[in-house]
Amino acid sequence: MSESNYRAEVEITVSFHDCDPMGVVWHGNYFRYFELAREALLRSINYSYGEMAASGYVWPVVDTHVKYRQPLRCEEVVRVAASISEYENRLRIDYVIRNAAGQVTTKAHTLQVAVNAATQEMCFVSPDILFARLGVKP
Repeated sequence: MSESNYRAEVEITVSFHDCDPMGVVWHGNYFRYFELAREALLRSINYSYGEMAASGYVWPVVDTHVKYRQPLRCEEVVRVAASISEYENRLRIDYVIRNAAGQVTTKAHTLQVAVNAATQEMCFVSPDILFARLGVKP
């Protein structure tokens, strides 16, 4: 995962209800952590989910990949970073979760594609509004 100019980070304290009977975060709950970081990232470029809808596009997640390196535990404080690594034809957001010691515990990415909300047609090139919010030319 490369460094990105488009990056946000959130701090999360692992909740009891996120953990399985062994006291570690159940694997499916990581996606909620990624979502919190993704929302912070999108807000930082002024393209929150509300702004996406107002622009006439929805951005469904079409693919995910997660590499779990070490478990997260109840009441552990972690930092989840999200960064944009692709945006021309799809939106790839990379995630890194670090524990309080700064160790990488999890790496992941999601892929999202733009869909015209009115026609439900998938866009094969990201819409101009995304380029504008990123401050780049299409």
